[in-house]
Amino acid sequence: MKNWALNISLFVLGRPEGFEVTVKEIRISAGAGFIVALLGDVMTMPGLPKKPAALNIDIDADGNVVGLF
Repeated sequence: MKNWALNISLFVLGRPEGFEVTVKEIRISAGAGFIVALLGDVMTMPGLPKKPAALNIDIDADGNVVGLF
């Protein structure tokens, strides 16, 4: 199967045309500044939290690592 790039320019030769796209879900990525349109059964990776988990990791007075879980 050949991948086709969607393009809004009318001057691109060989662009796909005459088809409909069904959007199943819209997700807003506000931090990144864009929206994501999911067109089928797509698995996406979760985004990163505002506060990284590494900030909770420390070593106590006995030399034990704390805050991993």
